This record gives sequence, C-alpha cells and structure tokens, in this order.
Amino acid sequence: MRRGGRLIWRSLRLHPWSHAAAIMGANVFALAVVGFTVVIGRITDEVIVPGLDDDGVSRRSLLIAVAVVVAVGVVRALSIMVRRWFNMLATVSTQRTWREAVTDRFLDVPLAFHRARPAGQLLAHADADVEVATSMLKPLAFSLSVIVLAVASLVSLLVVHPWFALVAVVMFPTLTLLNRRFTRKVEAPAAAGQEAVGVLSGIAHESLDGVLIVKTLGREAAEVDRFSDAANDLRNHRLAVGRLRSRYAPLYYSLPQIGIIVLLLVGVWLVDSGSVTIGEVVRAMSLFSILTLPMEILGFLFQEMPRSVVAMDRIDGVLAEATEPRPEASPGFARHDAGPVVVEFEAVAFAHPDGLEVLRDLHLRLEPGESVALVGATGSGKSTMVALLAGLVPPSSGEVHIGAKATTTLGPEGVAVSVATVLQETFLFADTVRANLTLGRDVGDEELAAALDVAAATDFVAALTEGMDTMVGERGVTLSGGQRQRLAIARALLRRPAVLVLDDATSAIDPVVEAGILNALRRPTDHESDRLVASSPLARPTLLVVAHRLATIRLADRVLFLDGGRIAASGTHEELLEVEGYAALARAYELAGGVSVATGSTGPTGPGPIGEPR
Repeated sequence: MRRGGRLIWRSLRLHPWSHAAAIMGANVFALAVVGFTVVIGRITDEVIVPGLDDDGVSRRSLLIAVAVVVAVGVVRALSIMVRRWFNMLATVSTQRTWREAVTDRFLDVPLAFHRARPAGQLLAHADADVEVATSMLKPLAFSLSVIVLAVASLVSLLVVHPWFALVAVVMFPTLTLLNRRFTRKVEAPAAAGQEAVGVLSGIAHESLDGVLIVKTLGREAAEVDRFSDAANDLRNHRLAVGRLRSRYAPLYYSLPQIGIIVLLLVGVWLVDSGSVTIGEVVRAMSLFSILTLPMEILGFLFQEMPRSVVAMDRIDGVLAEATEPRPEASPGFARHDAGPVVVEFEAVAFAHPDGLEVLRDLHLRLEPGESVALVGATGSGKSTMVALLAGLVPPSSGEVHIGAKATTTLGPEGVAVSVATVLQETFLFADTVRANLTLGRDVGDEELAAALDVAAATDFVAALTEGMDTMVGERGVTLSGGQRQRLAIARALLRRPAVLVLDDATSAIDPVVEAGILNALRRPTDHESDRLVASSPLARPTLLVVAHRLATIRLADRVLFLDGGRIAASGTHEELLEVEGYAALARAYELAGGVSVATGSTGPTGPGPIGEPR
C-alpha cells in the first residue's frame, strides 16, 4: 500500500492539474450519486406511492420530479465526462513522461548496460512495464472519490436511520480487509509475471533478429519450443494471479449485494414499526446498489496495485543506472573546423567487470593525418581500443585524448563530433540510400557523390533501381555485405571526421577495391575525389585501421602490433617482420589470404601490393 501510494504521488506531482480536474469530476459524481438516491427516495414517497393510491398526484408534481431527475442526470453525465477525460489525460501523460525517462536513460547509460541485457528486455521496460505501472492510475480518480462517496453515503444513511448506517459501517471495513489480503498474496506472482514478460519479449526479438541464423541452422523447431516454454511460464504466472482473483473477486463483488438484502430485511422491519418510510428504504437500497460500481472500481485499483508497483520497480531499476558524462559545450571543438587531430592513449588500462584485464599501461600517439594499421591476435584488445577511442566505454585507468580533450569528459556524443567509427557489422536503416548516408543532415549532391567515390560505391549505387532513392530494406538486407560496408564508409566520411576508425570495416570488400578505398583515404588528392577535397578540409583524417590483410597493413604509414594488452612494436610492416610475434601473425595472414609476407603479392596472377594485376 505504501509503495502504491508513492507511485500515485509521483504521478500526481508530474501532472497535478489533470489529476486535480479528474478527481474534482469524480467527487462531483459521488455527491450527485448520493443526491440521486435522496431524489429517488423523495419521489417514491411523494410521487410513486401517492400515485398508486386513488387520489393520484398532480401534473405539476410529476413534472417537477422528472425535471429534478434530469438535472441530477445531467450533472452526473458531465462529471463522468470530466473525470474520464482528465484521468485518461493524466494517465497517458504519465506514460509519456516515464517512457521518455526510460528512453533517455537507455541513451545515456554505458554500453555495458546494453551488452548485459537482451533487446527484448529493454523493449519490455519502455513498453509493457510503463503500461502496467500506470494501469492503477486509470481507476485512480474514481477510486479516490469513493472516500467522498463513503462519507456522504454514511451521512445520508444516518439521516435515514442508524441501523442502515451500521450495515455500511460493517461492509466498508470488510471490503478494505479483503483488499489488503488480496494485495499481499498477489504481489509475488504479479512480479514473476512481469519478469516473464521481459523474458518472452527477449526470446521473440532474438529469434526474429537472428532469423537468418535460425533458418540456415534449421533451428525453427527449437526456437518455437524455446518461445513456447517462456510463454507457458508467463501463462502459469498469469493463471496464479487469476486464481487469486477468482477467490477474492466474488466475495468482493457480492458484499454490496448482500448489503442490499440486509437493508431490505431491516427496512421491512423498520417500515412495519413506523420508524422509516418506504421511500427511505428505497433510498438506502438505491445507494447500496449504486455503491457496487465504485467499490468494484476500488477493487480494480487494489488488484492492479501489485502489478503496477512491481513494474515501477523495474522502471526505477533502469532510472537508477549511472549515466555517462554529457559532452562539453565547446564551440572550438566543432568537427568542421578542427582538422585532423592528435590521438593519445596515456597509461590506459581496461578490465571487464569480472576482472578480466584486456589492456594495461597502454601508451600511444597518432599524429594528425597519419594512417595507422592496428594488428594483433584475436582477443589482444583491438576492438577494446576502438571502443575506448569512440568513447563507448571508459578506461579503467589512464586517459584517451582526442586533441586536448579526454573522452571521459566528452562522452560518446562529444567524441562523435570528431571521431567516426565504422564497424565490421554494418547497420543500415530500412530507408533509402540517401537517407542512410545523410542521417537527416543537409548534404549536397556534390558532397554525396564525392563520398561515394572515395568509398568505391558510385557504380553500384548508380546501378540500383532508383539510385540514391532506392530502399535498402531492414538492416540493408537487399545489399551485399561489401556494399553495406562501402555505404558505411561513405556515411562516416560525410561527417567530415577528424579521426576515422575502420574496425575490420572492409572485411567483406574485394581486396582490389579495398586497396583503392584506403589509398583514397590516405592520399585523396591522388584520387578522383578532388571534389571532396574542395568541399571539406578534413578529406584526409587521422586514420586507424584494424587490419587482417597484408595488403591493408602495407598501405599504412605505420603499423602497431598489439600483444598482451600493450603496443609491443611500432613501425612499418617490413620493420616489424623482425619481431617474432608479428612475423608469426603475418605468416598466418599469408596462409589465409595467399599473400607474400615480403612482397604483398598473391602469386603470378593475383593483385600486387596496391591491387594491380601482376
């Protein structure tokens, strides 16, 4: 009850005027209900009973009775309209506020938060949990008016006869005790049910998101079974709640009806003794019959309270997550004016929450405009370095600087001003090629064409059915992996980054095409992209490439060999061949790609060092 009260208070503070109008309308309705029973009692004694006698009633008395009933009905109708309109306005406004808060927190929490939770669970927080958390607000105004209704009804019954009031005094506390008992029993299964909703949503999202893997591995039946098990678990929790409701609801809803029967019996005795009139008995019975609906609404409030409280706890769990720092307001750090910048890793270390150390005492400096290849065995920390540079994760110790500013100070949004990262797994929106490139920015056709030239994407985009206006489907499913990667590179270039990071972002691209792209990024003035040079001073950003091909490595100004969480060696490819660990890795690349470690060639008919046929 206390937690439910706090939830209600939070919504009242968020949207006080809507709630106040709804509660006012509900209280007017409560008073109109009591007034209606008074009118019915008077009409029974002064119009109906005399009308059944031989003398009858006058036309004037009948018209007055009708007018009063209509007037009370109009007041009730208007109060219902006000209550429903503003109560729903308050409810949906609260939903909007909490959904915005959850969504904003999703954007501000560290990447580790998202990695630790399935997407379905996050969707359940923003959708189902918010919906359930506000379900108890829907009957709130009506339920609060029950207090006014109970007081007014008790006064009205006392005016008629104390015995009638005694029936109400017995009934209301009994209903309250039943509600409290039900609330305590239903909280645990309600909480388990909400948890099961998140699990079920996660399985559904995962199965649909990985539909290609499911189909190619023949996992359809297994996924259906997995979903069915989770659905059955949710069903069992919901049935447990339903069984509890089935025990308490009949008692709760039958009490007002039992009260009417008791009133009838007491009323017959009192009428026979001359203590009350028939109209007063009708008035008391009408009041109890009308009380049934408000009491049912109050019961619905108590029934929804456990689910709402549990859902709000889940939302509060999200809102309690620590956020990353917001970017600094620094006009001098605008990407269009910054130019290539120095990138520095100063004594950087990174360890996962479980204590597994990935990087330690890492020192590194990338000069403005320099092209650097990052090479290392699987698990050596290459992707972690990329994540640190992109501001996606903070270092455990030390600092990563872009220009003169630390990524921990800038936050991901601030880092994104000057760093563009292209990952191996490229994401495209279900929109046009143009929309995926510009992402809502106003970009001219000349700059778009220049970026596509550098990314070697001009020809295949021109060959699409509608060119730049072709819809690429969800996640770019209509394009090949190499085409998606080239569009991602072009998209990054259009941001005019000071630092461009390619994390194995050319893995699906033909080696010849890849060599052309990297040459264009290193020396744009030697490429056909003079338009890009003319349109942007950042045509040659500081370039960091996570490389797995010898041809790619040889194109870099400098190669960094990452081993054991540190930069074990730095230099050109030929210089690093003297390092045993690097040489072994290069030989592995040679076996994988058929490229000569010494010359970069693939044999008599393969491409040479920069992609030219031998």
